[in-house]
Amino acid sequence: MPVSNPRTIRSFVRRSGRLTPAQARALEEFWPRYGVDCPDGKLDLERLFGRVSERVLEIGFGNGESLIQLAAANPDLDYLGVEVHKPGVGHCLLLAAQAEIANLRVICGDAITVMQENLADATFCRINLYFPDPWPKKRHHKRRILQPRFLVLAGQKLRPGGSLNLATDWAGYADHIDELIAGQRLFELAERRSHSGENALDRPMTKFEKRGLREGHRIYDWSLRRI
Repeated sequence: MPVSNPRTIRSFVRRSGRLTPAQARALEEFWPRYGVDCPDGKLDLERLFGRVSERVLEIGFGNGESLIQLAAANPDLDYLGVEVHKPGVGHCLLLAAQAEIANLRVICGDAITVMQENLADATFCRINLYFPDPWPKKRHHKRRILQPRFLVLAGQKLRPGGSLNLATDWAGYADHIDELIAGQRLFELAERRSHSGENALDRPMTKFEKRGLREGHRIYDWSLRRI
C-alpha cells in the first residue's frame, strides 16, 4: 500500500558540521564518480552502476567506513548509500577512491524522501539501517526512523525474500524495535542477537557501535526477511 506522509517528521537533525579540507576536496573531485544527483522520478540503477546485479541500500552510513568494507568484500553486489550529512559523505567518497571501489554510489539527502521519490519498488535484496539516532527522550520518540510506516516503505523497496538488517546500542530503542517487529506482517524475524561487540550480525563494526561500547552499551542486531 502507498505510504502517505502529509506531515513530515524528520528522524535527523541537519547538522552543519564543518567539512575538513580533505572532505571538501573529496566532494569536489570524487562526486562525479560516486555521487548521485537525484532527478524527478525513479533512478535507473542498472544504468547508474553499468550492470545488472543484486543491490544493497544502506541508510545513514555515517562516515562510510563500514559501507566501504562491505562493498570491498562483496564486489558482486552493488551498494547505494544514503547519508544526509555532508562531512560523512565526503569522508566516504575519500575512502571509496582510496580503495578504488567500483560497486558503490552515494546520495546526499533524506533517505525517506529518496526511497519514496527516487527508488523503484522491489529493487533491493537487502536494506541496512545501522545505529540510527535513538531519540531517547520520550517526547522525541515520534522522530525515530523505525516506525510502522518505515517498515511498509522498506517492504516496498525490497524484493520478496530480501532482508532488512538493523542494529542499535540503546536498550530502549531495542525494546521499541522488538515491539514494532511483533506488530507487523511484512517481515519475519530471521535472527536477533544481543552482544557486547563480538557477535555482530553479518556486518562490520561501525563508528557509532564503537562509541556505544565505550559508553558501556549493549549491542542489538536483527535480520528481518521480507515475506
